[in-house]
Amino acid sequence: MTSAPEIPVRVGVFGLLGSGNLGNDGSLEAVLGYLRAQHPKAVVDALCGGPEVVSARYGIPATRLHWYRGEYRTASRAGAIAGKGLGKLVDVVRTAAWVRRHDVVIVPGMGVLEATLPLRPWGFPYSLFLLCASGRLLGTRVALVGVGAAPIGNRLTRALVRWSARCARYRSYRDDLSRDAMRGMGVDTARDEVYPDLAFALPTVPASPPSDSPGPVCVGVMDFHGGDDDRARAEEIHRRYLDGTTRFVRALVEDGRPVRLVTGDACDEPVVAAILAAVNSPLVTAAKAASLADLMKEMAAADTVVATRYHNLICALKVGTPTLALSYAAKSDALMAQMGLAAYRHPAREVDADRLLAQFRALEQRSAELRRTLTERNQAATRRLTHQFTALTTAVFPATDRAQPQATALRETP
Repeated sequence: MTSAPEIPVRVGVFGLLGSGNLGNDGSLEAVLGYLRAQHPKAVVDALCGGPEVVSARYGIPATRLHWYRGEYRTASRAGAIAGKGLGKLVDVVRTAAWVRRHDVVIVPGMGVLEATLPLRPWGFPYSLFLLCASGRLLGTRVALVGVGAAPIGNRLTRALVRWSARCARYRSYRDDLSRDAMRGMGVDTARDEVYPDLAFALPTVPASPPSDSPGPVCVGVMDFHGGDDDRARAEEIHRRYLDGTTRFVRALVEDGRPVRLVTGDACDEPVVAAILAAVNSPLVTAAKAASLADLMKEMAAADTVVATRYHNLICALKVGTPTLALSYAAKSDALMAQMGLAAYRHPAREVDADRLLAQFRALEQRSAELRRTLTERNQAATRRLTHQFTALTTAVFPATDRAQPQATALRETP
């Protein structure tokens, strides 16, 4: 008697992927690596912000997250407002239909349960709620994997985030603060675990050996205007951030240090242009990074990194380069503490170039010691993420689609 052919598990990945944010795409890349290693027969596709980019870069089918193509443009005319409103209704059906086609849906990393940057409840929080509620109603297992969370002031956003988390079959967080935030919002987190950010599962780019003379400094900049609660003074925060960062870069140039400017999102380019115009020195150049791997190469070539965006920090720490954080949220503080560099943080909302330069010089004096610390912390992160992926497989994948345990270990690139 011939047995019935095995039906491959259908896996969807969901989020603001392919939209220009390198951190989000790095989380997707880490999850795709896990799926290829542990679930090689899985059929994978995406519901995401930039489907063309995701399909071209990662070779998986992808569907646009929103029916209305102008979702992320400000609606000022009646037609645009009506289009957005209709889109919210159409997306209920579109999201549910997409979820129903899958056995498992993974939301890979990202700060999907936070509002540390400006955020409207009817934007991504609404989309995430549709996804998780559809999974609960239709029997599709939704997994929020290594996600970020933070306390949320807006009542509607907080409610959507809370119900999204409650509807998910599996939850894990990238730091203790995220789990604590969800507990504070009324989510039962007793069975939820904390693991390092998914980007630590990506292949490592070896750092360049430090030279005898002072070498290049990598400065990661951001189009920073504060958080969701800072809208009233967003422009003031941005001017202070840009002015302080520019003065810091100018001071490095006056010391004869080459400076490499990097970003983490397409929206950061105007900040790069403003600094280049203000400093106007051949010692200051800008990188064109298309992935976290590209960012890691830039940071591996530097003596020291000073960065704002969360995944800029991760890239620098992962390659073992001593790093100073221009911190804009508790998640950055938690990451720096986790990696043994809690003393090297500076507030992004109040950049003081003189104090930042003093912190930078103190960091460089301990460079050799901190490189050893980062090597140890990265090894620990790799071990924890191996456990994360094993736990995810056990929690949401059918028993017939689980690879042998020896295939699950993460491997660092030599």
